Amino acid sequence: MIKNYIITSLRNLRRNWNFTVINIVGLTLGLACCVLIFFTVRFELSYDQHHKHADRVFRILNHSIADGDKGFNTGMPMPAIGALGNDFPELKNQITCTYALRSALITIGTGAEKKKFSDPGNTVAFIGPEYFNLLDYKWLKGSPKTALQNPGSVVLADSEAKKFFGNADPMGKTILVENHRSFTVTGIIADPPVATNFPFKTMLSFASLKDYGAFTNWDDWISSYGGGQIYLLLPDHTSKEQFEKQLDAFSRKYRNPEEAKKSKFVLQPLNEIHFATKIGNYSNRTISKGMIWAMSLVGIFILITACVNFVNLATAQALRRSREVGVRKVLGSTRSQLLRQYFSETGLITILSVLLGLLSAQLVLPYISDILDINAEGALFFADASILLFCLILTILVTLLAGFYPALVVSGYQPILALKGKVSKGGKGQSNLRRGLIVLQFAISQVILIGTLIANSQMNYFRNLDLGFSKDEILTIGIPDVDAGKVTAMRSKLAEMPGVKSYSFSAFTPMSRSNWQTGFTYENDPEPLDFGVVMRPADTAYFNTYNLKLAAGRMYQHSDTIREYVVNEAFAQKLGFKNPQDILGKRLAIGGSDFKLPIVGVVKNFNTFSLHREIIPCVVTAMGGYRTLSVKLDKSAGPQQIDKIKAEWTALYPDYLFSYSFFDETLNSFYDKENKLFQLFRILSGIAIFIGCMGLYGVVAFMAESRTKEMGIRKAVGASALNIFRLFSMDFIKLVLVALVIASPIAWYFMNDWLQDFTYKISISWWIYAIAGLSAVVLALITISFQSVKAALTNPVTALRSE
Repeated sequence: MIKNYIITSLRNLRRNWNFTVINIVGLTLGLACCVLIFFTVRFELSYDQHHKHADRVFRILNHSIADGDKGFNTGMPMPAIGALGNDFPELKNQITCTYALRSALITIGTGAEKKKFSDPGNTVAFIGPEYFNLLDYKWLKGSPKTALQNPGSVVLADSEAKKFFGNADPMGKTILVENHRSFTVTGIIADPPVATNFPFKTMLSFASLKDYGAFTNWDDWISSYGGGQIYLLLPDHTSKEQFEKQLDAFSRKYRNPEEAKKSKFVLQPLNEIHFATKIGNYSNRTISKGMIWAMSLVGIFILITACVNFVNLATAQALRRSREVGVRKVLGSTRSQLLRQYFSETGLITILSVLLGLLSAQLVLPYISDILDINAEGALFFADASILLFCLILTILVTLLAGFYPALVVSGYQPILALKGKVSKGGKGQSNLRRGLIVLQFAISQVILIGTLIANSQMNYFRNLDLGFSKDEILTIGIPDVDAGKVTAMRSKLAEMPGVKSYSFSAFTPMSRSNWQTGFTYENDPEPLDFGVVMRPADTAYFNTYNLKLAAGRMYQHSDTIREYVVNEAFAQKLGFKNPQDILGKRLAIGGSDFKLPIVGVVKNFNTFSLHREIIPCVVTAMGGYRTLSVKLDKSAGPQQIDKIKAEWTALYPDYLFSYSFFDETLNSFYDKENKLFQLFRILSGIAIFIGCMGLYGVVAFMAESRTKEMGIRKAVGASALNIFRLFSMDFIKLVLVALVIASPIAWYFMNDWLQDFTYKISISWWIYAIAGLSAVVLALITISFQSVKAALTNPVTALRSE
C-alpha cells in the first residue's frame, strides 16, 4: 500500500510538474531560511552557557539613576575591589576584577629572533586567580589556583602559546607586554569557545597591574575605566535582590552622600551580558533579545508563506483530481486512505525540500556567517544532531500544515458528482480562502519590506548626521610611548610632509569606544556635583584637525599639564547657563583634585559616544601623555603618503608595530551590528517577496487555465486584450493593497520599538509605506502579466474548444 501511495504520488507530481516546482522552490527557500536562523539563534543564545555557575555569576555595574536605562557604566572605581573583599568576607575568593588592554603589543624573543604580535580587541587582560573560581576553563598545563597568584605570571590560551612559541613547551618562557614588563608563562588553557563575552587569550596576573602602571587611580572613588570590570559569584543562599540591597549600604559607606543618592551599584547576570546592547562587553559584540525574536518570527513567517503557496495551489488543483477521487471511492477507497495518499504527496515534496534546503543553507552559510559575524567554521548541518532533529520537526509540521486542508477538500468529494464533473470549482469558501492566503503572504512580505526600508533610512540618517566634527580624510595612529622628545620629533616630521593638512595628539578621538568619565567639583562647592563628565584631553591643534567650533571664549593655552578648560554646550546647559558666554571664568577641578582651574571656552556640542547615546557634558583640556595621533590628509593623498608616515613612525618607535585606521571607517564600525542585520533583513525580505510572487504566479496560472472558455466567450463578444488583462489584475491588486493596510501598523509597531534603541533616530514617514505598497503592486503586476497577457492573446476559437 505504501509503495502504491509513493508511485501514485510521483505520477501526480510529474503530471503537474510546474506547480510541483513552485512548491519545492518555495519550501526549499523557506526551510533554508529556517535552518540558518535556527543555527544563528542557537549560537547567540549559547554565549557563556558552558560555565557551571553561569546562573550565579554577576557583573557589577555603576548605575546613574537620573539617566535611567542609559546610565549604566561597566567601569568600577579601583578602590572598590579591596573594599568589597573586606566588607563581604564570605565572597573573598568569589570576587575578581578583569582589566583589559586593547590591542596590546606582545614581544617574544630578543635580537634577530624577536617577534611582535598585536591582536585587535581585548585579548590581553590583567586577571586575578579568583577569576577561575567563577568561570570554567580546561587546563592543559598549570593550576588555576596558583598560576596567576604571583606578580609577573601569565596564562596563555593554547592557540596563543602556539602562535608565540610554535611547538616548543611554553611553560617557563617569557613574553614582553607593550615593551614595558616581562611575564613568565605559568599555565596553558584550552581556547575558550567562540560564544563568550571574555575573549581573553593572554591573562596577566592582576597583582602586576599597579606596578605595570595602567591608566587608573587606585584611591579615586569617582573615576572609572570601562575596561576594568568586577565580577562575583553569589552563594546559593543569597539572591540578586538581597545583595543589591547590601551594595546600597556599601555605596553609601564609601561614596560621598550626594553621589550615593544619584548612583548605585547593581548586579547584571552573566547570562544577560551578551544581550545588553546599551552597556557592551569585552567582545564588543551584543544583540538584543528582541532582535533574536524578530529573526525567529521572520523565519516562521517565510515558512508560512511557502506553506501558503502549497495550500493555494493544492486547493486550486483540487477540481482536476475530482474524477480521480470519484474513481477511487467507487473502487472502495475510504476517506482515510485518500487522506494518506494526499499526505504522502505532501510528505515527498517536503522531504525533498528539506534536503535541498539543508544543502542550500550549507552552501550559503559562509556568506551569512560573515554578515552576522558568527563563527561557522567546521559547521556541517548534515552531521549536526540538533539541526537534523529541527529539520525532522519541520518536516512533520510542514507536511501537516501544508497538506491537511487540501487533503480534506479532495477526500471530501462526493463520488457521483465527481465522476459527472459537477464538483464545484471551489465555491465561495475556497475562493475566499485563497484570497485570504494571498493577503497573508503579501502582508508578511510587506511587513519585512517596510522594516527593511525603515532600517535603511536609519542607516542613511546615521551616515549623514552632523556629528559636530569632521571625520573624512583623518588617519588615526596609536602612540605607544609618551616620551616628549619623540612626540616633538614626530610633530616636526609631519610638519614637513606634503599632503598633511593638520595633525593633533590626544588621548581619544572626538567619538570613541574608549572613554574616560570622571566627576568634578565646581566653583566653591566642597563636594562633586551629581553628574560626571567625559574627558577629551588633547593639544590645541585638536580643534583644527577635527574642525571643532567654539561657541564662546577662546582655546586653552598650549601646555603639557592642565591649566585651563574648554567645556561643551551640554556642560554649560547642565549647570543652568543658557548663554555659553556666562560660564566663562568659572572654575572647576577634575576627578579627586582640589585645584580649581578656569573655564576659558565653550565648544559647540559634538558626539563623544555612538549615536545610541545622547551628547553628555564634556571637558577638553591640555594634559600631555597622549596616546593617539590624528593626521588630516589632503584629498589627493594616496597610499604613498601613509607609507611615509609609517616610515617616520617606525624610526621613532622601532620596538612597536605600526597600525592605523581611517576615522570615518572607525565610526562606521560602531554600527556594524545594525548594518549587518540590515543586510540580512534585505535578503529575507527579497526571499519572502519572491516566494509570494511564485505563489501568486501559480494561482493566476491555474485561474487562466480554468477560465479558458470564459476568456474565449469574452473575446468573442468584443472584449479587448486590455480588458482581459484588467480582469485578471484588478482582483489581485486589491488583495495586495489590503495586505498593505494590514502590514503597515504591524511594521510600525515593531520598527518603532527597534528605533527606541537610538537616541538619534528618524521619524517613520508615510512615504515608506507608499514605496512598499507601490513596490508590491508593481511586483504583483509583473507576476500576473505573463499569464494575463497569454490568456488575453489566446485565439477565442481555440479557447472555446478547450472544454
